[in-house]
Amino acid sequence: MEVFGYLIPYGLEWLNLIVRWLHVITGIAWIGASFYFVWLDNTIRPPAPGSELANKGVSGELWAVHGGGFYNPQKYLVAPATLPKELHWFKWEAYSTWLSGFALLTIVYYFNAQAMMVDKAVADLSSWQAVGIGLGSLVVGWTVYDLLCRSPLGKREPSWWPAPGCWGITWAGARPTFMSAQ
Repeated sequence: MEVFGYLIPYGLEWLNLIVRWLHVITGIAWIGASFYFVWLDNTIRPPAPGSELANKGVSGELWAVHGGGFYNPQKYLVAPATLPKELHWFKWEAYSTWLSGFALLTIVYYFNAQAMMVDKAVADLSSWQAVGIGLGSLVVGWTVYDLLCRSPLGKREPSWWPAPGCWGITWAGARPTFMSAQ
């Protein structure tokens, strides 16, 4: 294995490149799907009162053409009485973006923590300590955000939304006191 040890940095660079492009492409797919559903929500029209669609619980529909095919998406405010056997969920775009982003974070920062996260002039941290602080920050940040969303404050108008930004600014200002400023 020592014979090929010099190839590890090259392998990490290629992995970085591949995962970075995967992250960009899945992010574009996620944003594209989000734009499609925003457009769809803004474009659908309610069915005529008392029509068959209205009686089925359809709150809106749209006719569209693309690539020679005709499409008729229908929006239900609540799930219909019976769901089809195959239901397409637009979740993989978001999951893939998150997973590829976390993989990229791991490749760029956690695999190279001593160079990217540790500044001995600021604090004498080991790579494992720096990675632990990074992962702990993600867990604490997600927990604070989740608690804010579930609190009575989260049920009100979006007046609390600057709070996560303030948390991020505070963390960004405090972090260089014990980790590298990179």
